Amino acid sequence: MSRGRRWGIGLLLAAAAGLPGGWAVLVEPGRLVVERTTLVLPHWPAALDGLAVAAVSDIHAGSPHVDAAGLDRLVETVNDTGPDVIVLLGDYVIHDVVGGHFIPPETTAAALGRLHARLGVVAVLGNHDWWLDGQRVRAALEARGIPVLENQVMPLGAPGQRFWIAGIADAWTNKYDVPGTLAHVPVDAPVLLLTHNPDLFPLVPPRVALTLAGHTHGGQVRLPLLGRPIVPSEYGQRYAAGAVREDGRVLFVTTGVGTSIIPVRFRVPPSVSLLTLRAAPAEGERSSR
Repeated sequence: MSRGRRWGIGLLLAAAAGLPGGWAVLVEPGRLVVERTTLVLPHWPAALDGLAVAAVSDIHAGSPHVDAAGLDRLVETVNDTGPDVIVLLGDYVIHDVVGGHFIPPETTAAALGRLHARLGVVAVLGNHDWWLDGQRVRAALEARGIPVLENQVMPLGAPGQRFWIAGIADAWTNKYDVPGTLAHVPVDAPVLLLTHNPDLFPLVPPRVALTLAGHTHGGQVRLPLLGRPIVPSEYGQRYAAGAVREDGRVLFVTTGVGTSIIPVRFRVPPSVSLLTLRAAPAEGERSSR
């Protein structure tokens, strides 16, 4: 084989090897997809069948691709899904990420204040928010009309279609209280639990219809055959992404919008999760099918 041909093959191999890396750094982190999922929930009432929840997490404003224009695109994308309620699951800010820059939480909150849903927008805080200044981030969001729940609850919906939102503090940076928070929800009321870190899920009782979390970014990288090399969770890949069912309880982990530490995403695109919540059929209906 001639030297020139060897060089040519070498260049082709180098280019082929560089394609996934280039995609992971330059292309995929700049995408934004809407992932639509239908969840049949054992503890969800028929009166609320079909409720649409848009879940957004880990915006990390200031990370590459999430500048002012990226925030505007996110808000437009979420609003276009026409959700009944929007839940924001923490980590609105970023500190140290290659190629990023700091965006004040007040700027991010101003953009998020343009979110619209029939029943409103509700938020919790994440570890990055507290590493910056949790009270500042909370104040910025609440100044734009977005309630932030830290071990707090609130009802949503009209009588006959009322459900509760329980927001639990971040597992890494704050004192969380699952039973104490849920004690403020009527015993038989349908409840959605919001928290940033899914590692709290084993503490959630069966009365909660659905737990919603973020934090993991889906690992940011999902390799063929090998899976997700790094997931920031004590449970490894168990709560990395998507729907998880354990002992009759349901968790959904959305994979987030921005990036943290390294500005890379591969086969885990930035996403908004649009969840349609369906009531499980009654026992009589099951047996007749």
